[in-house]
Amino acid sequence: MARGTSGRIVIEIDPETKQELYEQLEKENSNMKAWFLAHVENFLKGKQQLTLGFTHHAPPSVSVKVTNHEI
Repeated sequence: MARGTSGRIVIEIDPETKQELYEQLEKENSNMKAWFLAHVENFLKGKQQLTLGFTHHAPPSVSVKVTNHEI
């Protein structure tokens, strides 16, 4: 897909999907630009979150053998 230097974004989608999207946006008193920009903002905010580099690992299973030794 070509990328120009203007502020326009052009995508091609199925005409039925496009119509359904416009109908739903109209029901919510919104429009394509407002919806798109809100989603872009949320997407970019999520990408700007710093990760701490911690990963959750389950502790290794511990096997305990109990023996009865008389001293």
